[in-house]
Amino acid sequence: MHSFRKWLAGVTCVAAIAVSGSAYAARADIEVTLQEASAKGAAGSGKVLYTITNTSAAPLHVLNWETPLNGVSGDLFSVALGGQPVRYVGRLVKRKPATDKDYITLKPNESRVVEVDLSAYYEMYRAGQYVIKYKRSADTLVREAGNAVAAKASGAAASAPAVTLETNAIPLSVDGGPAPSSKLASSDLLGAINGAAAASTTFASCSNSQKTALTTARADATSIATNAKSYLNANNTGSRYTWWFGAVTSGRYTTVTSHYTNISSVLGNQAYKFDCSCTESDTYAYVYPDQPYTVYLCGAYWNAPANGTDSKAGTLVHETSHFTVVAGTSDHVYGQTGAHNLAVSNPTNAVDNADNHEYFAENTPARQ
Repeated sequence: MHSFRKWLAGVTCVAAIAVSGSAYAARADIEVTLQEASAKGAAGSGKVLYTITNTSAAPLHVLNWETPLNGVSGDLFSVALGGQPVRYVGRLVKRKPATDKDYITLKPNESRVVEVDLSAYYEMYRAGQYVIKYKRSADTLVREAGNAVAAKASGAAASAPAVTLETNAIPLSVDGGPAPSSKLASSDLLGAINGAAAASTTFASCSNSQKTALTTARADATSIATNAKSYLNANNTGSRYTWWFGAVTSGRYTTVTSHYTNISSVLGNQAYKFDCSCTESDTYAYVYPDQPYTVYLCGAYWNAPANGTDSKAGTLVHETSHFTVVAGTSDHVYGQTGAHNLAVSNPTNAVDNADNHEYFAENTPARQ
């Protein structure tokens, strides 16, 4: 039995992304492998080794923040214990759409390796055997794959090459530790949404001009979130909905409606804290999903317009949707183009994507 468990710990997770078609001279593959970290003291700690390899004959471009190579700033992994998902509690970030500098070039047969302490980002304080997967998709991880998906969504290339992603799970034994003592149960926080807490606003590291801008932005965010809620409560199913959330189904429509009911209520009634200490120039803002309602504003936020696309008001809708007790959204894609393409290709993920919520609320350009 001991040797069997030792073998299990060494099982790897391989994600092969294959891009094929007449537009490519050779088959392009990215291989992602997870295995338990083997360094002294790593056993039972929740640490894994993440390896990404270009096994193709051509260079490929990998989006840095879709990997943990320079730190984890998004929900990159699927973590489960006893068949139940384990919550991600790390940063969720609103970024500018990716540019060339955000991609890592992997030469043919080149690999990058990094050790990741998953327990720093996921609630892995319970002892037991977890199941770990790397859960990012081909079209967001690899630029060449994303270009193919975008071409299909726009109709520009009906014969765009196919992209596939295959992932296996690995078992990871964790010794566990004390439960977080500062976190309330989700049911307690959900109750607070409908409570009578004053809609107060406090600030940290914010100048007077920043405080003024944020006070206005919160009022504007409440307004556009309430408008979105009203649209949905009226059972509208026009292009405004389908452009950002895809084909209408009763389940997805109900989910989106509940999201804006919570977003509008929270922005209008709860105590917020705005922290202006972040200086990252390509980042608008970020939150920790289980720490409502603190929002960290970064460099790109202060250059954003008050209203309209990627606005100060819309960013607050985006960030509020991330809180677990509000909508628990993720960041699958960024930017209007990516958000619309997601609605076409994967409406389920669009309903879970924070930028789609922001753009639906901003409604710029206006759709009915």
